Amino acid sequence: MAIYTYKTEPILNYSDLQNIENYQKALAQVQKACGAHYDLIINGKRVGTERTYTSYNPSRHQHVVGTISQASIKEADLAMEIALERFQSWSQTPASVRADVLFKAANIIRKRRFEFNAWLTIEAGKPWVEADADVAEAIDFLEYYGRQMLALERVDDQVLSRRNVERNEYRYIPLGVGIIISPWNFPLAILAGMTTAAIVAGNTAIIKPASTTQVIAYKFVEVLEAAGLPKGVVSFLPGRGSEIGEYLVNHPKTRFVSFTGSKAVGVNIYEKAAKVQPGQIWLKRVIAEMGGKDAIVVDKDADLDLAAESIVTSAFGFSGQKCSACSRAIIVADVYDEVIAKVKKLTLDIQLGDVSDIANGMGPVNDAAAFEKITSYFEVGNKEGKLLLGGKADATNGYFIEPTIYVDVDPQARIMQEEIFGPILAVCKARDFDDALAIANNTEYGLTGSIISNNRKNLEKARTHFHVGNMYLNRKCTGAIVGYQPFGGFNMSGTDSKAGGPDYLLLHMQGQSITEQF
Repeated sequence: MAIYTYKTEPILNYSDLQNIENYQKALAQVQKACGAHYDLIINGKRVGTERTYTSYNPSRHQHVVGTISQASIKEADLAMEIALERFQSWSQTPASVRADVLFKAANIIRKRRFEFNAWLTIEAGKPWVEADADVAEAIDFLEYYGRQMLALERVDDQVLSRRNVERNEYRYIPLGVGIIISPWNFPLAILAGMTTAAIVAGNTAIIKPASTTQVIAYKFVEVLEAAGLPKGVVSFLPGRGSEIGEYLVNHPKTRFVSFTGSKAVGVNIYEKAAKVQPGQIWLKRVIAEMGGKDAIVVDKDADLDLAAESIVTSAFGFSGQKCSACSRAIIVADVYDEVIAKVKKLTLDIQLGDVSDIANGMGPVNDAAAFEKITSYFEVGNKEGKLLLGGKADATNGYFIEPTIYVDVDPQARIMQEEIFGPILAVCKARDFDDALAIANNTEYGLTGSIISNNRKNLEKARTHFHVGNMYLNRKCTGAIVGYQPFGGFNMSGTDSKAGGPDYLLLHMQGQSITEQF
């Protein structure tokens, strides 16, 4: 079977009037589809429950996107039973067949691209460009992991030992049942990546999606079904994290947990998964990505327009709701005032509003809980720094928070240390480049970061001393590309996994050596 070269999915051009028209049509169609009910999916069957969750549009929080049945322990047990049973056959299915499901799913999403874009805009509050990037990344994960799996399935050449003729084989085999706990901020791309990495490696999976984007998750499982994934290989099991999430993490038959989300939840999962339960015969694996406190460092020898653009795009794209978002700008004193002036000017150009309108480049935050948590930092920021602009919010119709910038902030301040996950940027002055680099490293996280500098010596110094999983030189710190910029960080940013990289699938498998002597 030929393995075609992997290429990333192009982002749509919204200066093309046809793309604008197609997006608007999709928004109208999805609006009509809103309000429907969705059940659990276990063994290919729709399973209704008495408990339901209502998903709302964060741009217009009185607008119901859909209602979704919620699982209890009863349904979790059923999903686990089916997953264990299906693992016996799916794990023995050739890699080429498993990969083909991913390739077919990628093509289905391509054909439904504008529809998925519209769902991301309406349920996740993503502006058009951000929504399209999410969908393109989902396609990239499917294409990339399918090819990675085909490359991994190989048998080593025959080797001769010193005394005997042997056939030595080293292969990777699946682990078992994985629990996929996906986030709301990339509800299609990250869900697709986490789920398909697990299943293309031969595992079965139980998906527990983030509560606020369950309709998008359901739509993705529909795509897998349409692509020919056998019943029961994946179960769609939305529900309370404190109930079915913990139950499945603790379950003795769970083989691994794949999680993307907050540090607090990730650490809790890591701790619980480490405890060996009665009847458990393995040590569970945890693949976790837990966020960051990401910095852009601006050197005195830098393109200051590039620096300002990189800071604003990274800080306020998707309302700062990316684990890779720039929440700290660390600027060398020589250019501090000039960069701040440029950042302010660019930020004032951002139009905030309902993202169904292409003119609004920044939309709402996720939900009422996010709105309350983020805005609680206004009081903190006013004490710890000087408000440059923003500091206002309005939840009358949607959960809107103005892009907010605090300057002259101490490196040890809370808004320089705590992950806020919203459109709040803290700006700090550094004496020189070495001081800026030390400040950038001075958090418990280590996910992404950028260095803006034309000084080759300092760029090389950053390569060695900037301790982040994704380091960017002279560009923004968001927007990692599958296959080219494997994504994942150090320290409290996760378990050192690199999604979209050459070794990510190996985390979902185990090596086996087989020697036959003739």
